[in-house]
Amino acid sequence: MSTALALPSPLAGESLSRYIDQVHRIPVLGAEEEYVLATAWREHGDVDAARKLVTSHLRLVVKIASGFRGYGLPLSDLIGEGNIGLMTAVRKFEPDRGFRLSTYAMWWIKASIQEYILRSWSMVKLGTTAAQKKLFFGLARVKRKLGEIGGGDLKPESVRQIARTLDVPEADVVEVNRRLVQPVTSLNAPVAVDGQAEMQDFLADDRPSVEEVLAERSEARHRRDLLQRAMDVLNERERAILVARRLSATPKLLEELAGEYGVSRERIRQIEERAFQKVSQRVLALAAA
Repeated sequence: MSTALALPSPLAGESLSRYIDQVHRIPVLGAEEEYVLATAWREHGDVDAARKLVTSHLRLVVKIASGFRGYGLPLSDLIGEGNIGLMTAVRKFEPDRGFRLSTYAMWWIKASIQEYILRSWSMVKLGTTAAQKKLFFGLARVKRKLGEIGGGDLKPESVRQIARTLDVPEADVVEVNRRLVQPVTSLNAPVAVDGQAEMQDFLADDRPSVEEVLAERSEARHRRDLLQRAMDVLNERERAILVARRLSATPKLLEELAGEYGVSRERIRQIEERAFQKVSQRVLALAAA
């Protein structure tokens, strides 16, 4: 199912209020009607039936999205992402399993909104493992239970309790809490009185300079030249084995080369080692010349 269902879109301000009022006016489906519509969509591809299933559950998206308002993102965006999750749920819903669409869709709606929040917070490099997601979205709830309602660092005992409750390291609790309580400032925010300078203008550039890049390229070319010249001390078999074992993106196994040359694995290893020593000595001699 695509967004081609032409659903009403949540917008900011008064339009958002109007949208919320609109979706709450859409009748809730009974269990029997929901089953008929879901079957019509699943078995016959009835788009009108799918549209009714989606629109009747838009109020559920609004309710779930409202629970994620504490992450500093527009409610309209959260609802929009939740609607995508809802449509995915309708597409995958199997009415014969015996549960209601709302029960099934709730998980898809939450997952879609949570993924959007994590993407939006990616600039603070929050992790995306299951444990880190659990911490990110469960921290506020556990903080409320512990009476931690301030905007600063957590008390040490609260950090320990949260870490135990959510089964995550204490260091992660401290880091994520600081990320959440400190506002994310745009890199384009002006920082000078005249407004001509932005925050990004004062960030250190850790990329190598042009001179460093050129010097590194020159050194790399020099090392390649030395290696190519040093390889002349090897015979054809030594060169082939050394390249296959140490100078290839996917080195060959001793067994493979032993089969190719009709010798033992140990013999291949000896040839490789001897070739490497000969090349190393030649590189040193060329570099000192």
